[in-house]
Amino acid sequence: MTAYKPKNKLARREGVDLSLKTFGTKSHASLLKRLSIVPGFKSVRRKFAKVSDYGRQLREKQKLKRIYNVTEKKMSLYFDKAVITKGNTAEFLIRMLENRLDNVVFRLHLAPTRAAARQLVAHGHVSVNGKKIGIPSYNTKVGDKVEFGKAKSLEIPYIKEFATQKNVEIAKWLKKTGNTGEVVADIQLSDYQEPVDMALVIEFYSKL
Repeated sequence: MTAYKPKNKLARREGVDLSLKTFGTKSHASLLKRLSIVPGFKSVRRKFAKVSDYGRQLREKQKLKRIYNVTEKKMSLYFDKAVITKGNTAEFLIRMLENRLDNVVFRLHLAPTRAAARQLVAHGHVSVNGKKIGIPSYNTKVGDKVEFGKAKSLEIPYIKEFATQKNVEIAKWLKKTGNTGEVVADIQLSDYQEPVDMALVIEFYSKL
């Protein structure tokens, strides 16, 4: 687990919405208003200071880590696996992050944030192919069916509210029917929409 830091400050540090706050809430609205304000002393000077190539690579790497709430050690392991896989390293890195069970639950709109999805998985509310999985980093695969393993899970207030939402946009590599989702394809680099320059992330880890 990463050390706790105020979520709005993390997003403001990167200058983009990292999907750490529930969309439509007062806290999320507050973040959007202050997104251009870098937190900390002398923030204006830091904001307009010239950034080195390493600095830009570091910031993109930090954004990626914070979006998925993974540790540096875990991200390095993902990169090591991606770089030895034949093909596009950035695409394989994205695939490993997007295939995490907590992210799939979030992408299926079964939870408002990845943090909420992680908590649901860790507390045993989510099953894959009918088997309860309590590991947020569990690697889902094409053909896996993801759903709530307990009927009482649907009675959790925010889950109940989410279940009634209509016309939500589901990632094209996923399929949702009611409260059940399925991984139907591998995500492609061209479909990735998070505000991260993956080329800079790969450059950062390639130099380590």
